Amino acid sequence: MRDASDDHDDRRLRVGSLFSGYGGLDLAVEQVFDARTVWFSEINEPVARVFAHHWPDAPNLGDITAIDWSSVEPVDVLCGGFPCQDVSTVGKMAGLKPGTRSGLWAHMATAIDALQPEWVVIENVRGLLSAPAIRASSEGDDDERRNPSTATPGDATLRGLEPDPWGLGDQPARPLRALGAVLGDLADLRYNAQWIGLPASAIGAPHPRFRIFILARRTVPHPTGVRLDPRQRTHRASPRPARNDHTGPSGGGTRDTARTAAIPGGDVRADRGVLRRWGRYAPAIARWERITGRPAPAPAILNETTGPQPASEFVEWLMGLAPGWVSSPEHGLTEAQQLAALGNGVVPPQAAAALQHLLRDPYPATSERG
Repeated sequence: MRDASDDHDDRRLRVGSLFSGYGGLDLAVEQVFDARTVWFSEINEPVARVFAHHWPDAPNLGDITAIDWSSVEPVDVLCGGFPCQDVSTVGKMAGLKPGTRSGLWAHMATAIDALQPEWVVIENVRGLLSAPAIRASSEGDDDERRNPSTATPGDATLRGLEPDPWGLGDQPARPLRALGAVLGDLADLRYNAQWIGLPASAIGAPHPRFRIFILARRTVPHPTGVRLDPRQRTHRASPRPARNDHTGPSGGGTRDTARTAAIPGGDVRADRGVLRRWGRYAPAIARWERITGRPAPAPAILNETTGPQPASEFVEWLMGLAPGWVSSPEHGLTEAQQLAALGNGVVPPQAAAALQHLLRDPYPATSERG
């Protein structure tokens, strides 16, 4: 939660959050940009309760398809992970197209166009690299236009020329991918964008959870609004020191949080107790315990009727979240709701590491690194 001192003369960058979930991406954005989240948009009511608990001063704008962006407070950073169901490799791979859940990206693009934030941060699953994208035809666009017969002198067919220049590229050899569509839309909106693919294991987590992160910046920045130099990584107008070693919500608070520092060098030696408990997973568990600064909770809950079930507290720990971030009884979520929220969420240290990398190396020679 925010400190009371944050309510006065807070000059930190303002963050708007879309498809907010439990706020994992927001935690990373707030840390990297030394920013504060001022509003969010989440339609899943149980999950929205979690977000509202941690950001009590941020109103929920609700359904992104019904928001009047002309009435929304402007922000410096707009972040969100639009629904992944239709681009995920474990889903139907319907693709990024109108009428699908993942097609809600179009509404995020509308928000970007209306709000014109300095920065845009996007997170999604690996399927963004392979799922197809189908573009909606613009209203009034006449795709049937053809050159009049007199437009090209002579017999174009006999001369071996393309008889219809407007047809160039209509049937490309390679289909448009979802990531290409998102990057293309950002370019249309006058944003420079770069992306990285990063597994959670790259920052020491004991699981892969590969994610795509996109960082985009306006090509014509607001002269009075730029407070973060991506090359020097210095905050120009923030009165508060950056919290570079922890992910935390607006104002810091008193919660324990997961560190985003690089993985400690060398192998992690697990003691006998850890080895007996975790077997071959012991080194990975021990490493994450050292990075997070707290022991792993019990991994499962025993149920006499259904057998062992994953424990939300353990999944929460795997995600690099503070104890009780999602699982606290204060939120009123069932065990199933907690696990669903965690399964769809973002690992804050992973997102922070990706953003820090993109800010240090704004124009990498290779886009995917992991």
